[in-house]
Amino acid sequence: MTRKLSVGITWQFDMKREDAISLAKIADETGIDSFWVPEGWARDAFSLLISIAEKTERIKLATGIVNAYSRTPGALAQHFATLDEWSGGRAIIGLGASSANVIEQFHGVPFQPSLARLRETVEVINMLMRGEKLVYHGKWFNFDKGFTLRFKPVRDHIPVYLATLHPKSVKMTAEVADGWMPAFIPRSALKQQIDEFRGWAAAAGRDPKAIEVKAGGVTVSNDPAARDKGRGFMAFYIARMGTFYYNQLSRYGYADEAAAIKKAFDDHGSAAGAAAIPDELLQDLGFSGNADECLSRVREDEELGVDVHNVSIDTTDPVEFGRAVETLLR
Repeated sequence: MTRKLSVGITWQFDMKREDAISLAKIADETGIDSFWVPEGWARDAFSLLISIAEKTERIKLATGIVNAYSRTPGALAQHFATLDEWSGGRAIIGLGASSANVIEQFHGVPFQPSLARLRETVEVINMLMRGEKLVYHGKWFNFDKGFTLRFKPVRDHIPVYLATLHPKSVKMTAEVADGWMPAFIPRSALKQQIDEFRGWAAAAGRDPKAIEVKAGGVTVSNDPAARDKGRGFMAFYIARMGTFYYNQLSRYGYADEAAAIKKAFDDHGSAAGAAAIPDELLQDLGFSGNADECLSRVREDEELGVDVHNVSIDTTDPVEFGRAVETLLR
C-alpha cells in the first residue's frame, strides 16, 4: 500500500492565497495524498478549497477542520457536495467541535452537548449525500418535511474525518466516521490510543482497518529552529482554547507542564507561554529534521498505527519539495 502523506496550511493567519494555491499545486504534482485547509475565526476554508480544486487534478481536498456549530448540517452538506463536484470527487469532510470560546463568543451558538451535535451532523450529511429524504429526529435536529439536495452529488458518500479528544467522542468517531484525527496525544501514548480506537470500531461491527488514523507530524527542514515554530500554536491551544487541550495533555502525564505553560501565558503573554513548553513535550508531539530523519519517524509512526501522516516541508521550491516527498514515500 502506498504511504499517504497529508499537507496542511496556516491559512488562518498571514498566508497569501497565491502562496496557498501554489503549495497545493506542488503537493498535487509530487504525490501528496491530501491537502487540508483549516478554519477558525479568520478566512473560511471552502473558498480556498474551491480555488484549489480548479487548479489541481488528483490531490484530495479536505477541511482541517471546520466546526459542527456555525453551519447547519444542511449547509455543510451543500458546501461539501459542491466541493466534491468541483473537484471531481476529491473532497474530504474534516469536522470537529472547536471550543466553547470560539463557538459561544465568536459564533454565538450554545456549545453543549458537543458529542450529540457532532454525531447528528455526520448522520444528516450522510443522509443528504445518499439522496434520502431528510426525515430525522435527534437531540439537536428534527426534520419532518423530507427535503433533499436539489442536485445529485458526485458521490453518495464523502469520507468523514473527525477531530475528537475525549474518550466518549473518540468512541463515537470509531462508530460513525471514516477517519480519526487525534490531537495533542503524546507519541508515547499514541499506539495504545489507536489500538483502543480500533477496538471500538470492531465492537461497533466495523472493519477497524477501513477507518484511517491521521496523526503524527514531521517537518522536513535543515533549519535547527524549525522545531520551535509550533511552540506558539501549542501554547495558545493549551492556554486559550478552553480546557479541552489542557485536559488532554494532563490525561497523558503532562499536567504539571500544561499548568506551567498556561500560567506563563496568562501572566506574561504568548511568548512566555511558548517558551515554557519543555523540549520533551515538543518532541513527544512532533518532529523536525532532514528528509531521511523524517522518513525514519514516519516509519515509526506507521508501527504505532498511523495511516495518514501529517507533513510540513520547509521549502517553496518545487524541486526540493518533490525530492523530500520522494524520500518520505520510500
